[in-house]
Amino acid sequence: MAFAGLALGAARARDVPKVATGFIADTLCSETFVSGLDPMRDLAETTDAMPGAGLLTWAMDVRVDRARKDVTVSLFGIGRSHAVYREGLGCTLEHDQGLVDVAVPPDDKQPALLPEIAGPGLVPPQSQGLSAALDRAFAEPAQPPYRRTRAIVVMKAGRVVAERYADGVGPETQLLGFSMTKSVMSALTGILVRQGKLKLDGPAPIAAWQNLDDPRHVITVDQLLRHTAGIALGSSLEAWLGSALEPVNAMKCAEDDMASFAERAPLATAPGTVWNYHDGNTIILAHLIRNAAGGKPADALAFARRELFAPLGMNNVTLQLDGAGTIEGSGEMLASARDWARFGQLYLNDGVAGGKRILPEGWVNYSATATPNAWVGIGAGFWTNQGDSFGVKFRVTHGWPRDAFFAKGTIGQYTIVIPSERLVIVRLGRSPNWPPEGDGVFDLVRDVVATTREKGKMAGAN
Repeated sequence: MAFAGLALGAARARDVPKVATGFIADTLCSETFVSGLDPMRDLAETTDAMPGAGLLTWAMDVRVDRARKDVTVSLFGIGRSHAVYREGLGCTLEHDQGLVDVAVPPDDKQPALLPEIAGPGLVPPQSQGLSAALDRAFAEPAQPPYRRTRAIVVMKAGRVVAERYADGVGPETQLLGFSMTKSVMSALTGILVRQGKLKLDGPAPIAAWQNLDDPRHVITVDQLLRHTAGIALGSSLEAWLGSALEPVNAMKCAEDDMASFAERAPLATAPGTVWNYHDGNTIILAHLIRNAAGGKPADALAFARRELFAPLGMNNVTLQLDGAGTIEGSGEMLASARDWARFGQLYLNDGVAGGKRILPEGWVNYSATATPNAWVGIGAGFWTNQGDSFGVKFRVTHGWPRDAFFAKGTIGQYTIVIPSERLVIVRLGRSPNWPPEGDGVFDLVRDVVATTREKGKMAGAN
């Protein structure tokens, strides 16, 4: 057993260069060729937000080829990673097998059902209080950790009442949501449940798990959504240098077919017994979504567009894929801050857009219902303030309303839904995950709730 542990540790250590260069190559490719950001500024801000990354980035050779639209990164001349941009598909890490050809589904010009949230121009803060809230959210502290806020959209009762963007970013700029993508996969799962194509309970339809003697055959879609499936891939909870040792990150940075890798992993714990947040669960869900939508990569992309993005008017969205053509549903969706807000509005509206039910009845509450033993406070695809976990108590103590729930991506991405205040707050940036107050979101939530609540009282008095 000791020898096996040493061998596993050596294998993981061997993956570190590939994981480090893969993350950088993929992020730079996405935010250079989809977002239109400056790659060197993006590299500096991203690595600064990840403790320990500076120990490696000084030795990285980063090459951005604007003509070929690709990014190549190596570390000490090894661990080479190559990310390729394809029109309409964003960026994908290309490994030895090459990339599966994917036909970009045509835009069927489906009309939006969600009422327009803002006009074409930038919406300035609609009150002095909101202006002060955004001033504070964009202000940089005198010393690290820096906030590096890129975009904020505040929506009250379905209309944008304040937005602000960093230099080089605007209302149509698509920005990586990282793990906020998981919440979108949860929504797509919900739509398939409503259509009768997936079931929350009962064995998930994964071909590799169908043998009744396989202990994984009892894993359910609910367990995948809640990260209680028990699959042995390590953890995706933190973004720092040491996380490069986790098998789940080797999956993301060194595998063409991520779902196949995740589905081959053994169990670490019995399904349904232990909470362990990792990207493999959502990658498997993305595979289920692809299969239920028709089986081809284009089928899954068309399904997402037809059933979710188009009804919400989310026109500035890119779902990126793995090398096998499956949506990289754990962290690879880019969308404008306004489109992330539109997604939040669907949940504020209990899953309905323009009178049409998009998500199953009860799905929003299900998504925000606390998962037992999830100490950060997380539900089925969304983080939540329900329950009595450490994370919930921490957020409520710091001024978050009890009914708030949110999509969250690493290093500072949030789409926060607060039903009691009719608020959706989107914040995108590059901030370290620790300390939790460092990105300014606690202040932002408190400030926005206080000022919009006070403004509402004044309007009511008039």
